[in-house]
Amino acid sequence: MQRPPCPRPPGLPRWVAMFHQPAQDSWTVGAESPERAPVLYAVGDMTQTVRARGEEVTVALWGPKDGAWHLFDAPAGRASAPAPATSADRPAPGAGEPAKLAERMTDRRHQVLMAGLSKAGLYDLSAEDGEAVRTMADLLDEPTVRRVAHWLSAAGGGR
Repeated sequence: MQRPPCPRPPGLPRWVAMFHQPAQDSWTVGAESPERAPVLYAVGDMTQTVRARGEEVTVALWGPKDGAWHLFDAPAGRASAPAPATSADRPAPGAGEPAKLAERMTDRRHQVLMAGLSKAGLYDLSAEDGEAVRTMADLLDEPTVRRVAHWLSAAGGGR
């Protein structure tokens, strides 16, 4: 099956994973970062989640090349990029499904917050900022995280 054409993301070149939504025949930003590794990690997690639902995944990976946007081949399956969290944040091997689901939801909330910060124009975060985002992702429920991300996006003018 041929991949539908993916539009270039708006704004300055950075790493962006775009996911195709067949029901709406549209593309949506799934993850974005000035660094490639977190985007590849997110692609792996999101791909695994969508495939677990029995759905097909179509991903386009955009990134900077020579100062301009470039469409790269999207990675298949789980990316081998390093995880944004440390191994101490992850459940022990063999942990049950509830722990994996909780981890996946925390990672999703983290991505939503990072996308909101990015849309607000905050790309270069310090280690202290990263820890604050991780703490918020751990403590807040998904609707609250989405609301905070919406505020950040509105504050950034929908960049």
